[in-house]
Amino acid sequence: MVVEAVQQEDAGAQVQIAPQLVLDDIRQARLQALGGADTSWLEQLQAQRGLEDAGFLQALASVSGLEVLSSDALFAATPDFEVLSYVECSRRHCVPVREGSDGALTLVLADPYSEEIAQWARSHLSEAYDARLAHMRDIRALLAGAEQAVRATEEQLGEQLDESDPSEGEIVSLEAIEADSSPVIRAVSAILYDALKQRASDIHLKSTPGGMNVKFRLDGVLVGVSDIRGADMAQRLISRIKVMSMLDIAERRVPQDGRFRVRSKASYVDFRVSIMPSIHGEDAVLRLLDRSSLTGGQEKVLRLADLSLEAAAMTTLRRLVAQPYGMILVTGPTGSGKTTTLYAALQEINHGHENIITIEDPVEYQLAGVLQIPVNEKKGLTFARGLRSILRHDPDKIMVGEVRDEETAQISVQAALTGHLVLTTVHANSIFDVVGRLLHMGVDAYSLSSALVGIWAQRLLRLNCPRCVRPYEPDPEQLAVSNLSMDALRGHTLLAGAGCSHCRATGYKGRQVVAEYMTMNDRLRDLVATKAPVSALRQEAALQGSQNLRDAAMALFLAGRTTLAEVNRVTFADA
Repeated sequence: MVVEAVQQEDAGAQVQIAPQLVLDDIRQARLQALGGADTSWLEQLQAQRGLEDAGFLQALASVSGLEVLSSDALFAATPDFEVLSYVECSRRHCVPVREGSDGALTLVLADPYSEEIAQWARSHLSEAYDARLAHMRDIRALLAGAEQAVRATEEQLGEQLDESDPSEGEIVSLEAIEADSSPVIRAVSAILYDALKQRASDIHLKSTPGGMNVKFRLDGVLVGVSDIRGADMAQRLISRIKVMSMLDIAERRVPQDGRFRVRSKASYVDFRVSIMPSIHGEDAVLRLLDRSSLTGGQEKVLRLADLSLEAAAMTTLRRLVAQPYGMILVTGPTGSGKTTTLYAALQEINHGHENIITIEDPVEYQLAGVLQIPVNEKKGLTFARGLRSILRHDPDKIMVGEVRDEETAQISVQAALTGHLVLTTVHANSIFDVVGRLLHMGVDAYSLSSALVGIWAQRLLRLNCPRCVRPYEPDPEQLAVSNLSMDALRGHTLLAGAGCSHCRATGYKGRQVVAEYMTMNDRLRDLVATKAPVSALRQEAALQGSQNLRDAAMALFLAGRTTLAEVNRVTFADA
């Protein structure tokens, strides 16, 4: 029950008794709210008791045990939507803020009895935090004010609608999320919004017996984001994505591939979609193709300088792409940034004076002044057939998305031998395996040696988080796996991230390209033409000063920019 504030006279003095709540009041209000009322149980209870905001907040704090964060302190604090999503906080009427000179994290709540909010916060906050109580109106006001800062981030990501461009495409923005009445559409839009805001490269939707897990690939590693409750809701989310991708929503037994686009301020963000049947329903993976980094204006065009390569590697790559003709092979596993490197190389040589044509599967980014052809195997347009047609289109530079078969390999080599610069990718483990891969496809060894200009292999290595980096020593097991000893590390300052909210407790923030390369000289051409063993190629490449992947990664480790565990994750230790 609530004892209203009353005034009692005692020896001529007036004593004001603060309003109080008991648990029975709260239980009854929460049960009444289950009936589907438009307002929350907090607002209903306050209205029923006729209390002012300050009095109701103090009464709620007394019974819940949480301290109150005053309005002045709340608005003076700094919201931190890096640790918790703005959209998710708006749904739950809570906000993470940082107070004081030490930047301590505080989660400000309107509902101290929500177990769902408590579990959600514990699963998403990796650092220690205090919980404080504030009135729902104050939290809403703070969220409304913080929305302007979030929209500034949206503008950087290209997520505000360009009203002057009426082209087709889904709209992903805070306004669109809040305006839509469908919970499924709102949920999908919120997932896309958060992925763009956090600059994820992929979205994974994994079906479970009780619903669905949502994960983002951040800096090359999957990170859990949220859980969708209910198998029916999970299937409806997949159906929504199928509709956006123009796929068959009734077909749930075979894999399906598609893509869709969201509208942005100055460009588009494309999503490449893969739907896969599973024992619990269907899983989906969405690859984000944020073309704003390449075509969001001339000031944002990606160049080789943006790849943060080591100086010698940068000089070598620029020298390779500046060649008038020949073949440049780029290799690396899926997700190692091969396509980004090729696009940056094309931008480097795209001066408008030469005819540049690409054939890709699919076309991931649109480049101004470049003729880009998408592979369409259903219609018979394969890499090989498209490449033949390209050669009749008077090209100067050609990019082939991937050499997959003998015919494509043969035509690519012939194009390089007839005065064209051909850039292409091949899946192989190292620069030396590339040669064997093409020879195995049936390419003539002499033709390959004459056409090759250079081979480039790369990986993406996670860097230490700058906010939580600290000195560390690798454990003996890591040293043993790496064939290293502590004596070899003396004199180097080794650093590692401890884990914080900025890096989602991983210790890593951002990635950098590490590369190995081999530029062809007469000796290497002789070795390729005679099908020399890999050991001979490796020895000659070392004599000409080529740095291998392991050495490039170890250089970052010894400079304190990454850890030995990360080096071992992406490169092989020397035997």
